[in-house]
Amino acid sequence: MLNFTKFERVNPEKRDVLQRLKDYKEVYQVFTKHRAIEQADRCMQCGDPYCHTGCPLGNYIPAWLKQTATKNPELAFALSNQTSPFPEILGRICPQDVLCEGACSLNTGHGAISIGAIETYISENAFEKGIKPEFKAEKNGKKVAIIGSGPSGISAATFLLRRGFEVEMFERANRAGGLLMYGIPGFKLNKETVTRRINWLIEAGMKLHLNCEIGKDKKVSDLEEEFDAIYLGIGATSSNKVNIEGENASNVHFAIDFLTGIQKRNLGDKNVECINVEDKRVVVIGGGDTAMDCVRTSVREGAQTVKCLYRRDEVNMPGSKKEVVNAKEEGVEFVFNVSPKSIKVEKDLAVAVELLETSMSEADVSGRQKVVLVEGSEYLEEADVVILALGFSPEAPTFLKELNVETNSWGAVVVNSEFKTSNKKVYAGGDCQRGAHLAVTAAADGRDAAKAIIKELL
Repeated sequence: MLNFTKFERVNPEKRDVLQRLKDYKEVYQVFTKHRAIEQADRCMQCGDPYCHTGCPLGNYIPAWLKQTATKNPELAFALSNQTSPFPEILGRICPQDVLCEGACSLNTGHGAISIGAIETYISENAFEKGIKPEFKAEKNGKKVAIIGSGPSGISAATFLLRRGFEVEMFERANRAGGLLMYGIPGFKLNKETVTRRINWLIEAGMKLHLNCEIGKDKKVSDLEEEFDAIYLGIGATSSNKVNIEGENASNVHFAIDFLTGIQKRNLGDKNVECINVEDKRVVVIGGGDTAMDCVRTSVREGAQTVKCLYRRDEVNMPGSKKEVVNAKEEGVEFVFNVSPKSIKVEKDLAVAVELLETSMSEADVSGRQKVVLVEGSEYLEEADVVILALGFSPEAPTFLKELNVETNSWGAVVVNSEFKTSNKKVYAGGDCQRGAHLAVTAAADGRDAAKAIIKELL
């Protein structure tokens, strides 16, 4: 397995930038069969594969790369789905450059294996051939309620259904998918891809209750009585503020409100109030993947200019590097080493963001650099719309008190090593217990919590 010396790393092809700015279709093309086999064959089949340990799901990456390279697509599909609830989704949206590909042994010289693109190909190739995920038909008589239909909830449902559990999922929105449906734009993840996975869970026997808010449309006490276990996959949906003067102006918006409105409109929902950025100067504050989603959505919505303000330098940006590259290609301007001091408001409208320049301190023992404000460096960045993309915190719904589920000082659900809460019947995972993080870590939590429930009830 030395073909990394014959073939260079190749990324999946991207749609032309001028074409992709006209719509919300996915930017990246799925590998062809030839390209997937060629790129998979670059894998060295390391004895101690860092890509495997760098993956939060512990995916058997070298194993399914080998099966792809040796033209055994059915086994490659089975292996990729064994540890992951939706590999075709995570292949598209995971920040592989800081996870599996970042840990690849070839990353420092010949270029990491194109793991994410091959992962997507494996599933899409199988689906074209009519191969679908398998679930146990015979039920074991145990019932689990899942609150929330995001990555964590879908994952828990997947692994419970595989073991014959009866699963009912409760979602307060009108579509299932949570973050995958409403928080991630279509140019990164086609929504039909999410719906396809949900439909397979329904085919496997899952009952899906939409427009059903626990504590309002369904009593949580009923869930306790009707089900053997409850899984909380309610995410972290409370947007963080910057806590500066002027942030309550009417044209200062949270990222999730901006992204959700656009996505609902794109899905065909009626009477949706979208935040209008057409012909406006848009400023997005933040440097993670959500900020990239906002700036890239803004250019598609016809903004006059789009600027991303981030308090650190580009090297220290927390999100996926490919998203920054894509944003730059699409015309986004980045302003690094600036921190918002206030938002200048006139007649309840933000007209500019007052910024302080920053510098980076020397790295500490962990390698982390601190942000240092440069006093006296204030200046104004004019704006017609300001979008805050500063992350999310868990919000503790009132039904948690009814369940006697303990939360910590910042609202996250407290769990033990088996994902069990202070209520022995209730489990939790994903962002609601760890804080806002990645879809892949939420998926890992949902899977591992499902295993804990299986261990407890069977």
